[in-house]
Amino acid sequence: MGATMYWAVADCWNVVRRGLTHYQRQPVNIAWQLGFPILSVLLYGYVFGSAMTVPGGGDYRDFLMPGMFAMTMAFGFINTATLVVHDATKGVIDRFRSMPMAPSAVVSGRGVTDLLVACAELTILMLTALAIGWRPDGGIAGGLTAFALLLWLRFALIWLGVWLGLLVPNPEAAGGLFAVAFPLTMISSIFVAPQLMPDWLGAVAAWNPLSSTVAATRELFGTPVGSGDSWVEQHALLLAWVWPAVLTLVFLPLAVRRFQRLSR
Repeated sequence: MGATMYWAVADCWNVVRRGLTHYQRQPVNIAWQLGFPILSVLLYGYVFGSAMTVPGGGDYRDFLMPGMFAMTMAFGFINTATLVVHDATKGVIDRFRSMPMAPSAVVSGRGVTDLLVACAELTILMLTALAIGWRPDGGIAGGLTAFALLLWLRFALIWLGVWLGLLVPNPEAAGGLFAVAFPLTMISSIFVAPQLMPDWLGAVAAWNPLSSTVAATRELFGTPVGSGDSWVEQHALLLAWVWPAVLTLVFLPLAVRRFQRLSR
């Protein structure tokens, strides 16, 4: 049992090293992933920010930044799906399966790699936010908890990305997932508080799992929250832990089962 666990961890680390080497040789991939949220910050914060209001008052850029962090974590599943389908179509996964390595290493290695990249993305994005004047007031403990919540969301969505990457036929189809993900981020509390939307749309936005993470991190960072009076908005911190757990329980088994079916 001990030897099996050792080789599972060793094989996982080899897959992680391979993934990080690709990022090292192609840094433009991380630059592209960060480009959209940074442009969104500049667009919404400076172009539209003067026209935006925050319920309860507060600076809109302070309100916006935690939403940008969550949006970056959410969009990460598209990159996961693209990398997985690229390996599948190029025969990399088949070569892994033909080697004497732990079957779990391919999936777990992808997850660890994406979490490490997510840490780098969050750090760079937060430094960018500080450079444009964002100042969190939640203290070190609040900031670290918010950072953990954002990574928890990313961890849950990794398995959605792996599952979709094993389902879609090619990298182009995986890139098309952006057309589905973007509306889901717009109908949330990332850019606008749900209570400023029409009643029916605000209810949908409030129950969006992203909204719980966004509201919780705003509270932990000590920035304007803009929460409403609904149950889901008042319990955002609890649901920020629960929603990713539910997503993990759903998509992790689906990803593993789909990977196992490749050998049939």
